[in-house]
Amino acid sequence: MKIKFLFPLVLVLTIYLARGQDPLFTQSNYIQETLNPGFSGFEDNNRVYAGVISRLQWPKLDLKLTTQYAFVNMSYDYGPGLGYGIGINAVWQYETFNHYNYYQINANYAHRVNLNNDWFFRPGIEIGVGNKSNSFRNLTLADQINIDTGTINPITLDPFYSNTINPYFFDVSAGLVFEKLEFRGTSYWFGASVKHLNRPNISFVEGQRVPLDIFYSIHGNYRFPFLLEHSIMMTANYMQQNRFNRLDIGAIYQIDLLLLGLTAVTNPAKNGNNSHLLTSINAFVGLEFEELRFGFSYDMNTSNIGYTSGVYEITLTYLSRCRNCSLNRRRKR
Repeated sequence: MKIKFLFPLVLVLTIYLARGQDPLFTQSNYIQETLNPGFSGFEDNNRVYAGVISRLQWPKLDLKLTTQYAFVNMSYDYGPGLGYGIGINAVWQYETFNHYNYYQINANYAHRVNLNNDWFFRPGIEIGVGNKSNSFRNLTLADQINIDTGTINPITLDPFYSNTINPYFFDVSAGLVFEKLEFRGTSYWFGASVKHLNRPNISFVEGQRVPLDIFYSIHGNYRFPFLLEHSIMMTANYMQQNRFNRLDIGAIYQIDLLLLGLTAVTNPAKNGNNSHLLTSINAFVGLEFEELRFGFSYDMNTSNIGYTSGVYEITLTYLSRCRNCSLNRRRKR
């Protein structure tokens, strides 16, 4: 009997570990709302910034993941150098193997404070409600299989089978950004964020507690002119959740309306004997048409995970015109 209970128990624990990690986006270096609430209203001057991300991961594997993200925020200015931004965002993730679903909607607020020497400080907070569900009742467990007759018994003795729920949880995150005002085409900023400060319970089993691990991120951006009116933007983003970490280092080159980028994704901790320091090379191409920017990225796997057909990501963002500026300002990112 103990053996019959072992399989579902291991399965549940495996799902807990796998689902504890946050969805990550290849283009988060360019759409920082996915990482830090301090970027709400980052474009300033009463501008609206909105966008969507659609991500398809490992389409050749049974563990195919699809992730969608949408956001909108607006900046408000008052007084010399002071302002704030408010916004909302939503994320949805689905896995084909066991029909895992994750939904969350958040509201965020960021305040802008004018510091000395053209520096700005932007602390932000994000509050949301999420839900995780899994189709356990679609699984066939070991004690349902009759090897002698080849039949499947609809009844199982698994103690968790009828005790699962779709838990809603309350989530709190915070972040901050330091930004240097652009001068002669050169600008830079750096920030940090902490997600799941309250460590919400994401257990699928009623009466059990599985706290979601805190997600840490440190990120920076340096942009400078290159070859007349062109520009290069250097990006770096370090992320850690539990014992897993990731460091993205990349650059994007803008030539008029065309953007070309390349990012190296690394695993500094190298968890496991077969882990690789370099896990993927991500290529990015984008087109910018006045208020709209379209982006496409492809992640080429460099580890031994096997043939996965990579990761595909499509983004579309909108930035309203700057009505309070004598000249229409370009994007900061």
